[in-house]
Amino acid sequence: MSAPLPLADLAHHLQSGDRAALGRAITLVESARPADQEQARALLALCSTPTTPALRIGITGIPGVGKSTLIDALGIAVIAAGHRVAVLAVDPSSVRSGGSILGDKTRMERLSQHPDAFIRPTATGGALGGVARRTRESILLCEAAGYDRILIETVGVGQSELEVDRMTDLTVLLMIAGAGDELQGIKRGIMETADVVVLTKVEGEGRSRAETAARDLRNAIHLLPVRPSGVHPQVFLVSAIGGEGMPDLARHLEERYNALLASGRFMQNRAEQGLHAMHHQLLDGLRDLLDHDPVIAELRARLEAQVAEGFLSPTEAAEQVLTRFRTGGAPRP
Repeated sequence: MSAPLPLADLAHHLQSGDRAALGRAITLVESARPADQEQARALLALCSTPTTPALRIGITGIPGVGKSTLIDALGIAVIAAGHRVAVLAVDPSSVRSGGSILGDKTRMERLSQHPDAFIRPTATGGALGGVARRTRESILLCEAAGYDRILIETVGVGQSELEVDRMTDLTVLLMIAGAGDELQGIKRGIMETADVVVLTKVEGEGRSRAETAARDLRNAIHLLPVRPSGVHPQVFLVSAIGGEGMPDLARHLEERYNALLASGRFMQNRAEQGLHAMHHQLLDGLRDLLDHDPVIAELRARLEAQVAEGFLSPTEAAEQVLTRFRTGGAPRP
């Protein structure tokens, strides 16, 4: 194993477009070790922000909808338009073993071989919301490395994947006609976070079914609240395998990006996301303090045993931990 690069050298190689350096940097920010987290913060401080903001696109939808296949086709179309594409593909972690399959890259065959693309599969590590705990930091590193189109593929667990909307500029929701989700999920949740709706796998006999579903979706979308951009999402029919509809989808995403920039909504959205990220980091930091303080750890172990035996309610136990934390259980920085 090669020796780790000094931070200044790592930042230099990363900003020169070195994909190996970018991979090392993301590994560093994903590490849970306190020393690595300190190094990761220093590395991010060394990385410059691009003058022209990159376009961050969230790709979400139920498992089996074809997210990875669509990203492969969309990424190639975006590269053909003169951009560099980074894909952050998030896979679910096992709640028992902590492992994940990380198989998305194998379904992006063309993109994984292209010199202007970077693909990073990442396990959620138990994070909720469809993305990994350090996806935000990984996005910043990809942008510092010169990738101006960032595609974030979520886990694909259903209506709870709202976190991706708080770190991207546009959210693309993928659906399959006939899967029972065309109208079921339209009332709330992730449907209200979609900037673009895409019906996938429209090839062959599925074409007529997809056209019917698209018509129903277009009618129902107007019953939903307008997105902060002021427009309702458009519905596209695509075949990622055959390429049908992909140029129109790629062109529409660029048009939406330019419209957001021109209206000022783009930077307003980024500012709101920055505040959300700050609050998210505060909660993560407090959780880490609770997890690593020895006094709190000993108290938690005793209270957990009492809760398991039925001698203490979960509410009372949690309140005792918080009270001890407030009165000095955690170490001062």
